[in-house]
Amino acid sequence: MRHIAIVGSGPAGYYTAEAALRQWGDGVRVDIFDALPVPFGLIRSGVAPDHQSIKGVSRRYETTALSENVRFVGNVYIGRDVTVAELRDLYDAVVLATGAPNDRKLGLPGEDLANVFGSAAFVGWYNGHPQFSGLAPQLSNDTAVVIGNGNVALDVARILAKSKEEFAGSDIVRHALDTLLGSQVRRIVILGRRGPHQIAMTPKELGELTHLTRAWPHVDPADLPPAAEDAALEPGQRKAVSHLRAFAAVESEAETGPEPEGGRVVIDFDFFAAPRAILGETRVEAVEVERTRLENGKAVGTGETYRIPAGLVIACIGYQTSPIPDVPYDDKLGRFANEDGRIAPGLYCVGWARRGPTGTIGTNRPDGFAIVEKISDDLGGFRADGAGKPGRPGFDALAAERGIDYVKFTDWQKIDEAEIANARDGAPREKFVAVEHMIEAAGKH
Repeated sequence: MRHIAIVGSGPAGYYTAEAALRQWGDGVRVDIFDALPVPFGLIRSGVAPDHQSIKGVSRRYETTALSENVRFVGNVYIGRDVTVAELRDLYDAVVLATGAPNDRKLGLPGEDLANVFGSAAFVGWYNGHPQFSGLAPQLSNDTAVVIGNGNVALDVARILAKSKEEFAGSDIVRHALDTLLGSQVRRIVILGRRGPHQIAMTPKELGELTHLTRAWPHVDPADLPPAAEDAALEPGQRKAVSHLRAFAAVESEAETGPEPEGGRVVIDFDFFAAPRAILGETRVEAVEVERTRLENGKAVGTGETYRIPAGLVIACIGYQTSPIPDVPYDDKLGRFANEDGRIAPGLYCVGWARRGPTGTIGTNRPDGFAIVEKISDDLGGFRADGAGKPGRPGFDALAAERGIDYVKFTDWQKIDEAEIANARDGAPREKFVAVEHMIEAAGKH
């Protein structure tokens, strides 16, 4: 019998568990650990609340989770309740699938001012992650600056620009919805160091802006390269840039068209613009920006600077994996130090914890299967008799000794039922945003 511990219950964790079942069938037991009492990681707390079709992938993970050979072990914090070294003693292989939940720092003066947030924190706030439920962003200023040119920046801008009616069908949490409906933000500036041809935004996400009743996406025509140069782009990138050209072509209508209810929200794409400092006394008041130009594909400062008055700044510049005691960590890349997923004998990493925050949710599936292949090769080498380690019974003994009353998948199903029952009209659920309320809903006191 093989005993596998997976730390992290997001896409990478469940795809790895699925791969283990395919590899060993009834000859494997997989325990999936998570610090929270609820599973699915990024699907629950990272995917935008108005992207319910994407969140539906969790139904696939439920099939794996309900297998008798797979167990969810929630509300167990690795590094505090149990160490990685202890897991390595108990399981034949330990796979770290913890994702990259921490914001990369801007490294700019003033980034610690009030009302400056990273996207992990801000997205976690409106998605109901317990760590960020008390964030309390102030939306009383008319201008917000979003730093970054990827889909997360578009998610943030879109959420800030939505009307009340456009939140119907989403699972945005109540405290965030109440704050957003009282927002005074009427201009959102999306800063990008490079130009339209270098964006990491997808056509679908850009196209969503055109369907919002209050939003007015705006691109300065002068920032666009000659249209003939679009031919050299990949088809998806070319389609994304075509949206930007459309935004530039209709800028005048923003002044002459009818004012939508609640006021128009202009979304300004400010290209060739690198933030240099965040200004203010105790709270952000402006962002100092340097104009850039491209040299060999890299953004180089021109020395020309200007200021954007703003009361809210959200940095969407990437994420980092959380370090775990006694696990080698690559500070430069913000992930566990590894060679193709191998960290040390019996210790592996997968997904964003292995490669950094790149790829889509689906990218984690082949990644998980590849890691299981490596584990199988390694186990065949140093455990040819298949005797294995204590695994699940060993952890249960340790948990009993330490009084760890972990959350099982059946407990999560009770939380799930309670969230659905508590949903406001038109919403699929109302998430619990405090761990103690999750535990109470699970019937564990």
